[in-house]
Amino acid sequence: MDIRRHTISRILGKPAEDFTLEDMMSFMTDNGIDMLNFMYPAEDGRLKTLNFVIDSEEYLHSVLTNGERVDGSSLFSFIEAGNSDLYVVPELRTAFIDPFEELPTICFLCAFFDKDGKRLEYSPEYTLYKAKTLFREKTGMDFEVMGELEYYVSAPEDEDLQMYPATDQKGYHESAPFAKFNSFRAECMHAVMLAGGKIKYGHSEVGNFRSGGRIWEQNEIEFLPSDMEKAAEGLMLAKWIIRNLAYRYGLDVCFAPKIAAGKAGSGLHIHMRLMKDGRNMMLNDKGEISDVARKAIAGLMDMAPSITAFGNANPTSYLRLVPHQEAPTNICWGDRNRSVLVRIPLGWTSGRDMFSEVNPPLADDMPEGTFLHRGHERNSDPSVKQTMEIRSADCSADIYQLISALSIACRHGLEMDNALEVAKRTYVDTDIHKDTRLADALAHLPASCAESADTLEQQRSIYEADGIFHPAMIDSIISRLRSYSDADLRQRMKENPELEGELVRRFYWV
Repeated sequence: MDIRRHTISRILGKPAEDFTLEDMMSFMTDNGIDMLNFMYPAEDGRLKTLNFVIDSEEYLHSVLTNGERVDGSSLFSFIEAGNSDLYVVPELRTAFIDPFEELPTICFLCAFFDKDGKRLEYSPEYTLYKAKTLFREKTGMDFEVMGELEYYVSAPEDEDLQMYPATDQKGYHESAPFAKFNSFRAECMHAVMLAGGKIKYGHSEVGNFRSGGRIWEQNEIEFLPSDMEKAAEGLMLAKWIIRNLAYRYGLDVCFAPKIAAGKAGSGLHIHMRLMKDGRNMMLNDKGEISDVARKAIAGLMDMAPSITAFGNANPTSYLRLVPHQEAPTNICWGDRNRSVLVRIPLGWTSGRDMFSEVNPPLADDMPEGTFLHRGHERNSDPSVKQTMEIRSADCSADIYQLISALSIACRHGLEMDNALEVAKRTYVDTDIHKDTRLADALAHLPASCAESADTLEQQRSIYEADGIFHPAMIDSIISRLRSYSDADLRQRMKENPELEGELVRRFYWV
């Protein structure tokens, strides 16, 4: 059996959450795996890797149970070199088989611990864990998340790629041969699935263009809703896998928010839902957006200015947040409206049996547990799929920090005395980019890193409450944003048109 074509969960016959030390040791021994990698997110948002070669069961046991030391000052700017040693310890539930190494290799995502053997307060993964735990404790609900990962694939425009040219900026859901990299995306999706990612679907996106002898084609991979930690881990691994697979094929992949003026930027839209005992709290008994959901949305509206500090982390982020590019500029929300900051997507609440409209009827005596019965999942409520989507963030974000911040904002809304009034006041049912009077009346998102830093400074106490975001982490984010000195960037770009290209090149590898 080629273990690379299977998930560890499938091979072991148990969910990843139940993986034990004995499982991992026997799996590696039985399959002759001598290589092991620790992986962990650092301040720059990229996964770091530590390699081990295993020559005995004793050493394997030691590596898995004790973890290893790393230099924290090289991973996080706010850790001083004079006291920088940290531990990284593997989380067994994250185990996956490396799809790229020639030698069979098992990988684990890791948690950081300090010199006293305690979880590192200001590490990204522990910040997310604290946010998840506190949301459940304070609200009695689970905050679930799924991401839409947008990126461009680029290659030299050879003779084959010149055939069947796609229409500029009309690539949405395009099929081959007009879309050139659908097969590459499908292979990426399969590799992400084998690593434990829960994928909903993939497709080509709006953006496509030709420039400088290259073809650029935008793609999207969307995930299924899941636990906050799993959602962040899935997105991190997906970026790592897509880049590695592109490198193998000689393709260029870019997650940057903006790479060309007048062309679609790439976002990291985040869908959220509030779950309690298996029920989606986004809808009330009438299938309408519930007061619980409206309060959570109010929190997103109130905290929107500082959320950009986590979700839009370099100057090119704000080149994307401009009118008429399907990116938000105003702080508002609405139903099925792609010009707003928070969108309530179309749900499955019509009550119509759409399946049976176009398919033969299914038998009345189908056994319990059969999935589709008269157009519906017998043991599932379609309303569970309802989410709310925030559309401002992009892949410059630290995914762990961003999801943590969104959960805090939603919990903040649930605790606001005037939440329903805020939700009512910020709701719109028109295209903001075409209704200039309404747009002028609504609050605007920050237009620069400098503005985002200022708003985070103003709202930092909400993120730091209950010890979720460590003050050192907030200080670091503010300092980094202000270091770009981009308050007057738009004016400087008018005076120097070449500046945009310089910025794109500088921040290409987010």
